[in-house]
Amino acid sequence: MKHLPIIFSLFGSDKLVDKIQEQCHYDIGNITQHQFPDEETLIRIDSNVHDRVVIFVVNFNQPNAKLLPLLFAAETARSLGASKIILVATYLAYMRQDKVFAPGQGITSVYFAKLISHYFDSLITIDPHLHRWHALNEIYDIPTHVLHATNSIAQWIHQHVKKPVLIGPDAESAQWVKDIAEKTDSPYLILEKTRKGDNSIEVSIPHLEKHQDATLILVDDIISTGMTMLGTIKHLQSLKMPAPICIGVHAVFAENAYQKLLDSGVKKIVTCNTIPHISNQIDMSQDIADCLMTLPILD
Repeated sequence: MKHLPIIFSLFGSDKLVDKIQEQCHYDIGNITQHQFPDEETLIRIDSNVHDRVVIFVVNFNQPNAKLLPLLFAAETARSLGASKIILVATYLAYMRQDKVFAPGQGITSVYFAKLISHYFDSLITIDPHLHRWHALNEIYDIPTHVLHATNSIAQWIHQHVKKPVLIGPDAESAQWVKDIAEKTDSPYLILEKTRKGDNSIEVSIPHLEKHQDATLILVDDIISTGMTMLGTIKHLQSLKMPAPICIGVHAVFAENAYQKLLDSGVKKIVTCNTIPHISNQIDMSQDIADCLMTLPILD
């Protein structure tokens, strides 16, 4: 008799794992992480994983503290007889350093990919930050499955917003924003921005005057420091435009960015549940479950 796959939640992914389990009816496993006084970590898996496909669900927001325990979890599962180990990384870290920007630097996206490829048999992720890498298989040696939040974002906009106009953060996002705009039958605009530093951005929005009575929606894959959105909101205020809605896939919110956005007078902040946050309103569990249930590795 073939055993059902078993899913483990790591680092606060319990709510998302529960939703995934409701869709695919896999078993939920029990795993604990013990940290010794010297900050060494011990992983204990209390569920039977022998001859089973093991699925770890994790988000890599603030990744450094999570990586080593995750690798220990994967090796522990393998030592206990797991047949395959799948990583569902709802937010995939270390994708931005995709070239050497200054002498002496390393390309950390490649190094991170090597680590993950060594310990796991397959990777599922949602809207990774692809720029100079056009696909994950350029740096990952295992099968990768990239899911997109565009359908779910479009559905949320359709249900909650009247007369939306989408604003994308840069030329690189144009195709992604266009996809959401087409799904919501909405116009879209792309920011023109000049980055002055890590915490300073100047923006302009061409042809904005045509949309005085619209609901403006700023969309981005990652809301990290929020500087692009904050610069855009300031620009909109200078033009006497109404407060926009901010939508992001990944709620990183570094450097108190969420509070800064709230204080800026934004109308609403909405994110997907790839990183647990109070702003989560767009559920990606169905997409993840659908992908898991169609993986060849589970046959």
